Amino acid sequence: MAALRARTVLLTGSNRGIGLELVKQLLGGPRPPAWIFATCRDPEGPRAQELRDLASRHPNLVLVKLDVANPSAIADAAKIVEGKLNGAGLNLLINNAGIYAQVSLETVDSDEMIRTYKTNAVGPLLMAQTFLPLLKKAAQNSTEKGLSCSKAAIINISTVMGSIEKTPESFCKPVISYRCSKADLTVDTSVRGLLSVLPVLSEKHSGNLLNWEGKVIPW
Repeated sequence: MAALRARTVLLTGSNRGIGLELVKQLLGGPRPPAWIFATCRDPEGPRAQELRDLASRHPNLVLVKLDVANPSAIADAAKIVEGKLNGAGLNLLINNAGIYAQVSLETVDSDEMIRTYKTNAVGPLLMAQTFLPLLKKAAQNSTEKGLSCSKAAIINISTVMGSIEKTPESFCKPVISYRCSKADLTVDTSVRGLLSVLPVLSEKHSGNLLNWEGKVIPW
């Protein structure tokens, strides 16, 4: 498996699930990044204890308070990251933060729709806009050709449920086969797959929806 060579990485939603496992495996990889900025809404809260334990053992791990639905919080986080980078750029932005509610067409309301869109759709856009100058700086300072996660890239963690073509397979209730198949894929396996895909991404993958094995999910 090719190793990810990004020297500076920022992840949102890092205190649990895929985000936390990404932090762990990046730290434990053969070439850990010089800086990993792990963000979450409450880095001092009880849900971030494991993240704080990691930071106490790894000086290259920096915890940053960030709510992707709050533009001013994103701006504040960018200032902290820029200060730590001390003139260097940001190689990799991983938009992982997201919220999921057990609502149906009959039960969802406008407040829930707006809350979810602000975090899952608008949040990654605001993150990309705010951190674009640091990503451009990393790209300008890199000697690598073309696009890559080692040069400068934005990765948006999505889901097969974002595929319109796959809607009949994932939207039907109770979706027993989908839930059972998901239960067989652990967070560890998922992240190992993600980290094997990131190093091989290039211009031809831009805009694609890929699964953890690097296979294209139809949009």
